[in-house]
Amino acid sequence: MISGSIVAIVTPMHADGSIDWEALSRLIDWHVEQGSDGIVAVGTTGESATLAMDEHKMFIKACVDQAAGRMTVIAGTGANSTSEAIELTEVAREVNADACLLVTPYYNKPTQEGLYQHFMAIADAVDIPQVLYNVPGRTACDMQNATTVRLAEHPNIVAIKDATGDVARGRELIEAVGDKLAVLSGDDATAMELMLAGGKGDISVTANVAPAAMKAMCDAAIAGDRAAAEAANAPLLMLHERLFVEANPIPVKWALAEMGMMENGIRLPMTPLSEGAQPQVREALRHAGLLK
Repeated sequence: MISGSIVAIVTPMHADGSIDWEALSRLIDWHVEQGSDGIVAVGTTGESATLAMDEHKMFIKACVDQAAGRMTVIAGTGANSTSEAIELTEVAREVNADACLLVTPYYNKPTQEGLYQHFMAIADAVDIPQVLYNVPGRTACDMQNATTVRLAEHPNIVAIKDATGDVARGRELIEAVGDKLAVLSGDDATAMELMLAGGKGDISVTANVAPAAMKAMCDAAIAGDRAAAEAANAPLLMLHERLFVEANPIPVKWALAEMGMMENGIRLPMTPLSEGAQPQVREALRHAGLLK
């Protein structure tokens, strides 16, 4: 089962927007050392929307090769074209990714039946564990719990990243799918409560900068230890908020650059974190003990 603290890893870039492969290798090694259970490569935090198809494929393979079996690698292979999602998912299978993350089709706004058929087509086409991803705040497409329950019957569909931030709704989904599907949080601010309610982990933006602390929080919450989870989460609360002061991944990429982990490269239409927002993110990093 896919579980624990999973980093929605950024795509490190040079100032000119080209991928910084050396920084990627360093980041993956660091996350292994810090105890992260896995990474998502080329998810939305990884700027999948602005990577070319060949870059997308190369990035997944680079992550699999660098991780070398030391942590789970989930490849972001979702698209709003079913055939493109199948193509990317097949690439992930060929390079031995452990699983794929498939976002709900954005902009198209399919019906619930359309969503069901889209994900079933991918699951039927490619034999690899697949994680559904519902993030209506970014996609303008909300997959209802009833649709997820239907999809949970497919043996290749093993988990869902629930980024709705609605813990009550997540709790209902956990009860409805039982052991058929692992429910993972995709919203750091509410992740602890979802895991205490039975969620199996968190695909996290915050874990990019605070992997050890997120690992401690996730382990405690999954074990049902509220006191330990709250203690681990308390220094991270400001980060959960401030890393979204501008659109993700703008703040988290700036934060990693501020920590000396990589250059502050990003691709248009995303722009570097504004000067006015930088003190807010810096304060959150200091509050979490990540900067002096």
